[in-house]
Amino acid sequence: MRTSKFSHGQAVTHVTWHRLFGALNKDGQALNLQIRRMIVHAIETGVLNKNMRLPSTRELAGLLGIARNTVTTAYQLLIDEGFLVSRERSGIFVAANGTRNGPNRRDEASVDDWSSRFAIQPSRLRQICKPRDWLDYPYPFLFGQYDPALFPTNNWREAVKAASSVKEIQGWAGDMIDDDDPDLVEQLRVQVLPRRGIFAGPGEIIVTIGSQQALSMLVQLLVGPSTATGMEDPGYPDVRNMLSLATQNVIALKQDRHGIVPDADFASRDVAFLTVSHQCPTTTVTPLERRRQLLQAANRDDVLIVEDDYEADLSIESDGDIPSLKSLDTEGRVIYVGSFSKVLAPGLRVGYIVAPQPVIDELRVLRRLMLRHPPTNNQRALANFIALGHYRQHLGRTGAVMLERATLIADLLPDLIPSCRIARGEGATSFWIEGPPGFDPRRLVDTARRSGVLVEAGDIFFADPAAGQRYLRLGFGSIATHRIEAGLARLAPLIKTFVDRADKAPRTDFRPAPFPAAPF
Repeated sequence: MRTSKFSHGQAVTHVTWHRLFGALNKDGQALNLQIRRMIVHAIETGVLNKNMRLPSTRELAGLLGIARNTVTTAYQLLIDEGFLVSRERSGIFVAANGTRNGPNRRDEASVDDWSSRFAIQPSRLRQICKPRDWLDYPYPFLFGQYDPALFPTNNWREAVKAASSVKEIQGWAGDMIDDDDPDLVEQLRVQVLPRRGIFAGPGEIIVTIGSQQALSMLVQLLVGPSTATGMEDPGYPDVRNMLSLATQNVIALKQDRHGIVPDADFASRDVAFLTVSHQCPTTTVTPLERRRQLLQAANRDDVLIVEDDYEADLSIESDGDIPSLKSLDTEGRVIYVGSFSKVLAPGLRVGYIVAPQPVIDELRVLRRLMLRHPPTNNQRALANFIALGHYRQHLGRTGAVMLERATLIADLLPDLIPSCRIARGEGATSFWIEGPPGFDPRRLVDTARRSGVLVEAGDIFFADPAAGQRYLRLGFGSIATHRIEAGLARLAPLIKTFVDRADKAPRTDFRPAPFPAAPF
């Protein structure tokens, strides 16, 4: 067996180098980058020790089946950065100052019972859980993830390149303190918000790390221990969790097939968190007349409304023509939350809040205490992406694909799962499914996952899990169109199996579903 020699007499077989570089992906990131990352990781974790000799460039290139120049480039850059050293006539070695000591031993006086030190324990709250390796599944009917094939890679690269000149870097690399990239704010004002009928001044917008941070900051700013708060039930679990950490004075607002009902419960609230464009998770689209009624009640009874418009802009259906609550607001009591996570990519982590300037001023100080400001390079790249017309082009292309997928699923589902109720509000990127009494989506989710199909049980959206025990959410933003029919064909018999196991209660036992009849 061939070996490589270390300067201190140790030897490493080629099996070791194969293991070290075994994750090399010739179809992935640039090979020299991969090699550098693997070597740095091995040094940082102590796998490669100081003065250890690496294979020659020719030897490693032959071992990995790649060009020698690739290895030479990787080695030279690591030498320049101080991780490796070249010794004349001896080879390439790990630098003595490139390694670190192992972890410190645990102090005997360290804390054992951390739970007694926590002021709050968010881990005890019910959370939405999705497989981190969802891309490895052939049929991911998940909501909130993205389809890599739809991401506008070349256009995004152009936007990033435009933000990477020396002059541009000098513009965004400094500490913005509590400010945002002015170019992105301008693009939001001119190109993005007007699509929702919103016209905001520069001082009425703040950029956030996704809508999640936006909602979290608004809960901190507006909700105290005694604040009368309302939210939807079923509704977004993370908002419910945020509110539960802030106050016990939360009630579920009544919903019908048109959305939130502006009744006495609504009138009794100081602030209400709503998703009127695509109700989460039922996808109900609140019609224009109901939106006006909500605003009239809010004005009369002094209720603030946080409008979470999480899927704004993506639809090319008629729901996109219904004005947002914010655009109808004449008294400045609607705070608008938007995001690029659903329409572009969740990993971008760019959201925003539109509100009267006194609200934005307070949010800026609050955000500064958290993280000062979101990464300005991302803001500038996104601003370029919008300004170059790529955002509008992406919306048209992706909206058409989403409509094609929705139409296909709507055509197939009634025949595949006739025992279930199916609904989707126009423009939504998911379906809300209700099974008969006794239907158990939790067990279905586990079984389907083992078959390569990812779906979501609906009970997580309810304050009382028992109330949502027979609901299912079927997203289609992350699954390729050509995989939908095969995925549904695999899912349908699993649903039937669990329906057959359910109690044979008459259909008349169904309680009214919290969504409109399926618009097929």
